[in-house]
Amino acid sequence: MRASDRAYRTLRDEIVRWELRPGTVLAEVEQAARLGVSRTPLREALSRLAADGLVAAHAGRGLVVTAMSADDIRNLFEVRRALDEQAARLAAQRADDEVFSELESAFERAPELLRGDDPDRDAYYELVARFDAALDDAVQNPYLVGAMKQLRTHLVRIRRLAIDDLPRLRAGAAEHLLIVRAIRAGDGELAAHATHVHLHNALQHALAHAVPPETPAAKDAGTARVPEQAPAGPYATERHRTERIAL
Repeated sequence: MRASDRAYRTLRDEIVRWELRPGTVLAEVEQAARLGVSRTPLREALSRLAADGLVAAHAGRGLVVTAMSADDIRNLFEVRRALDEQAARLAAQRADDEVFSELESAFERAPELLRGDDPDRDAYYELVARFDAALDDAVQNPYLVGAMKQLRTHLVRIRRLAIDDLPRLRAGAAEHLLIVRAIRAGDGELAAHATHVHLHNALQHALAHAVPPETPAAKDAGTARVPEQAPAGPYATERHRTERIAL
């Protein structure tokens, strides 16, 4: 793997997992040393992250991890509804039933993945990723898939905040199961409606919770703070705790 690709993937994963919080300054010298690459491949990686919308220039600070405000979440979901509901309609017409039969069985067993034994919920998120990939294959429309993949970069970032909210995760798993069953039934409008319900619930839950804590750069950009009494979790710092937003 090229050094620039390795740096990009590492930084992207750290941003998505909230290990690099909104407002974190990505100084070239520091990050190049930390990642074990020279500054040229690091700049290539940072350029790709900027194109993804995960980092942006901030006056007087250089490149920083972008904030995720309530308005950002609303805007993302406006686009997500249009894309995902249409994808569900097309999948109901074009999907491989065997693939979605396996997904149906997997989502029926999803509560077993959410019993609390996996603090990072990796097995559940892998199942959701399988659903996303199956949906991409089913729509058979590279333009729609390209638009969904670009949006998912930001949605995964929000989704990873759901780790500690088991009730919402379980509800989301049940909503995914309804979508899968509607696709298997070949009912495009039912699949779109089930997707609409899932996205409505996800958005309302997200907006009912605070946006994760930010560094000073993100605060200057207007990101909301998490209350000090927010519950502890695997992404918590000593002074702040992160609310989980379940998608």
